[in-house]
This record gives sequence, C-alpha cells and structure tokens, in this order.
Amino acid sequence: MSITKEEKQELIEKYGKHSEDTGSAPVQVAILTKKINDLTEHLREHPSDHHSRRGLLQMVGKRKNFLEYLETEEPETYEKLKKELNIRMRKL
Repeated sequence: MSITKEEKQELIEKYGKHSEDTGSAPVQVAILTKKINDLTEHLREHPSDHHSRRGLLQMVGKRKNFLEYLETEEPETYEKLKKELNIRMRKL
C-alpha cells in the first residue's frame, strides 16, 4: 500500500529538476498521485477501512493545493502534469 524507495526515486528523476529534488510541486504531485492510486485500490478491496479513507481524502486535498499553486505559477507544468498523471480537476 505504501510507495517503495525505487518507485519514489523514479518519480523524482522523471518530474524533478535534479536527482535530489523531493520538494518541488511537480514531484510532490507525482508522489501523492501514486499514493492516492494505491490507496484507492486498497479501498476497493476493503470498503470498511474508514481510517485509510480519511487519509486518502487528506492526500487528495494536499494534492489539490499543490495543483492550484502550479496552475497560477507554472501553467505549462500544470497542464503537462495533469495530462501525464491523468488527473481530473473539478472547477466550481
């Protein structure tokens, strides 16, 4: 259910500015998306796991904040990430 070191390093190399870049918004969005997808699969098998569901909602909220930041500061990176990670953002 959690992300492995190797998976995390692959995401950092793909979306980071350099190999040690773990804090930039695109890397954070990619890591959160991987965790969200894994946790979604877990919740399909275990629908009564409400503690994990709460964690999932927190991660989705955190990812949403990163994406809103990217949308205003780096629109081209935002569009690229949305397309590559298959993220749907709902506008209100």
